[in-house]
Amino acid sequence: MLVQQISVFLENKSGRLAEVTRILHHQQIDIRALYIADTTEYGILRMIVDQPEAAQAALTENGFTVSSTNVIAIAIPDQPGTLDEALDTLSRASISVDYLYAYVGRLSTDAIVVIRVEDPRQALERLRQTGIRVLDREEVYGT
Repeated sequence: MLVQQISVFLENKSGRLAEVTRILHHQQIDIRALYIADTTEYGILRMIVDQPEAAQAALTENGFTVSSTNVIAIAIPDQPGTLDEALDTLSRASISVDYLYAYVGRLSTDAIVVIRVEDPRQALERLRQTGIRVLDREEVYGT
C-alpha cells in the first residue's frame, strides 16, 4: 500500500514553518512525521499527516506551493541491522532510494521508515516477498 506524502515549498525566512504548523493546527490535522531538506534560500518540507488531502487543500488555500507524492512506509524492529535488510532487498532488485526518513510509531516499538523510490510498485513487491512489513494508510495515518 502506498502512503501519501505532502511536500511544501518554503522560502527560507523566519516564521514560514510556523505558518504551516499553525494552518494544520487550525484544521485539526495531525503531523505523523516530517523532514526538511533545505538550501540557503528555500526548503522542502515533507510530511506524513493524518489527513493528506485536507492538508494539501488548506495549505494551497493559504498560498503555499504544495505537492503530493506516493511513498512506502515499512515497519522494522528498532534494532541494529533491520534497516540494512530492507535497503539490501531494494538494492538487490536495482531499486534506487531517492530519500528516506524514519520515526517511531505510536502503536508499537517498531521504527517506521518512509521511503521514496522511482518505482514504488516494484519496491512494494520486493519488500513483501522478503517478509518486510509494509504498512497501510490506516496504520500510518492513525485513522
